[in-house]
Amino acid sequence: MTAPTRILVIGSGGREHALAWRLAMDAGVERVTVAPGNPGMTDVAAIHPDLDVRDHGTIFGLAASQAIDLVVVGPEAPLVAGLADDLRAADVPVFGPGRAGARLEGSKTFCRDMAAAAGVPIADGRSFSDDPSGAAAFARTLGAPVVIKADGLAGGKGVTVCGTLAEAEAAISECAVRFGAAGRTIVVERALAGREVSVIAITDGTTVLALPAARDHKRIGDGDTGPNTGGMGACSPLDDVPDVAAADLADRSHRPILAELARRGIDYRGVLYAGLMLTDDGPVLLECNVRFGDPETQVLLPRLGAPLARLLAAAADGRLAEAAAAAGLVAGRIPGGDAAVGVVIATAGYPDAPRLGDAIAVDPLPDDALLFWSGVRHGADGRLVTSGGRVATVVGRGVTTESAADAAYAAAASVRFDGRRYRRDIARPATVAVGAR
Repeated sequence: MTAPTRILVIGSGGREHALAWRLAMDAGVERVTVAPGNPGMTDVAAIHPDLDVRDHGTIFGLAASQAIDLVVVGPEAPLVAGLADDLRAADVPVFGPGRAGARLEGSKTFCRDMAAAAGVPIADGRSFSDDPSGAAAFARTLGAPVVIKADGLAGGKGVTVCGTLAEAEAAISECAVRFGAAGRTIVVERALAGREVSVIAITDGTTVLALPAARDHKRIGDGDTGPNTGGMGACSPLDDVPDVAAADLADRSHRPILAELARRGIDYRGVLYAGLMLTDDGPVLLECNVRFGDPETQVLLPRLGAPLARLLAAAADGRLAEAAAAAGLVAGRIPGGDAAVGVVIATAGYPDAPRLGDAIAVDPLPDDALLFWSGVRHGADGRLVTSGGRVATVVGRGVTTESAADAAYAAAASVRFDGRRYRRDIARPATVAVGAR
């Protein structure tokens, strides 16, 4: 199976920079375009900064003008909005699920319903639409700690772990105010104790290829303190979930959910991401995402030796089993190489009130580090300036997780701007302690 030669990646963040970087190095790939992209990506891809991802017609036009033979959709919002459906209707090959499958991330209530129908363990909980008093009453029946979630898309910030019922009631009352329509339906769940793990798989709806497990560090502060963010760092491999175990976790979670989707007539082609809590009673599903994780992608793709472009194109075409066999992949997984640790560098005020517009200086990075840009733009003088709360992910690589973390932190010192902040404990032993969510 041949690789696609001209690939369009939709998105603008560190995940999309990492995808463009990895896809560009595949044999047979001639050009990678990212739309809208960001100016930090131009070392590996052409960007189209004026493209509005909500304008599907403009995306069709760009794909046609550049003879694109594969579109890879990075963020969740375009998938929930049906971009993949529209591209397929126009005979444009696309890696990403349609609107029906994307509801797994677009509605936590739908995800819970699918997990229950598929027999996948998930935390006790209920959904409440326009009923904050009912949500608060149910939280009291569960008792603290309890988890409050906005049902819809909230940029990774819609989950609040509440140690007391007073905190739960406050989170419930704030949900619609903070998240608008996404927070009109509130999900209340019993908090689970254990260690979180991200298992990301490529699928054509039938064949499933699990990537190595990764761990995202969601909270803003060291020691997993403070509010949730879009992700402050990630690491892979994991001491408690070796690479070979990822396929088993996918058998327990991904495959049953895909089977239930198929039973309902939903054709799912793209990424299926399961956020799991490893409890004393086994893995329990926390959430499903329908795209590559951010910042997990930034640490997973440097570990992969498989021909990613061919696998994504094959999944889009419904021929993933054939491509996996041609690549010598067995046991339902993609093996990984050396360790990688990613540290997200954020602005002052992130996540609630990020300060933007600060000029960025970058010193040369060590040879064992990578830099993936996200919230940046060109300033008036042509220099990069901050334009989003998460500015960049620096990734260190090493034979061990410890050496990869050392490399990541050495590289983090090379990215400088006023008010920068980053966690100092990504992939350190204290950050994998048992927690609640």
